[in-house]
Amino acid sequence: MAELFVIGERIHRISPAVREAMETMTPEPILERAREQLEAGAACLDVNIGPAERDGVELMEWAVRLLQENFDNVPLCLDTANRRAIEAGIRVYDRAKGKPIVNSADAGDRLEILDLAAANDAVCIALCSKAGVPAGNDERKRYAGEMLERGMRLGMAQEDLWFDPLFLDVRGMQDRQMEVLHFLRELSDSGLRTTGGLSNVSNSTPRRLRPVLDSAALAMAMFCGLTSCIADPCDRRLMETVRACDVIRNSVPFADALLKD
Repeated sequence: MAELFVIGERIHRISPAVREAMETMTPEPILERAREQLEAGAACLDVNIGPAERDGVELMEWAVRLLQENFDNVPLCLDTANRRAIEAGIRVYDRAKGKPIVNSADAGDRLEILDLAAANDAVCIALCSKAGVPAGNDERKRYAGEMLERGMRLGMAQEDLWFDPLFLDVRGMQDRQMEVLHFLRELSDSGLRTTGGLSNVSNSTPRRLRPVLDSAALAMAMFCGLTSCIADPCDRRLMETVRACDVIRNSVPFADALLKD
């Protein structure tokens, strides 16, 4: 099993600093967040420009070029509801270190994003939902199956579909956490790649508890076969958990070097 593929979540238009930088196309705040995440261990950066209905094409092209030119063609996850912006990002993307990742499709109104990824030879994150939170794992399985079948019919390789079971808010849905983990195990046993927004678990909980909850959820998800996550790599406890779990599940070659004083 490969090491967990961590997608850094901190370049997100919801942040006031990032939003201002994107609106004025000011590089420094974006580059600083990118640098912090990569130094902390992120393998990829999520670039979330929001809906960006007015300036999405220009903004995504700018962000992709800015990050890849400054960080040796760093892998990027293109995150927006604006289809034209995703297409623009793919168009200028340097594939020296792999395909762009498109975040995200679902089995409902966003199904066309899967078609876009297939047409452009991109990886696609596929949410196992259709309209909001699925009622349970039977729904997750049905939606995942529909998207897998569609992707394969369009010529996608199975490994280019990364299924997101939707991590749930523990504060409002504590009784449903285990169903997500059980579904992750089912996907893993089927040989499918998985990912998801890990910080959903601790959303709306006290700040002091968030690293604890996220790290615990991550360890359990990795035990169930999670292959990727969208998370905050600047959370030291979280990244220590990633490394420890990778060692324990034998995903890190020559781990002895990590276990010395």
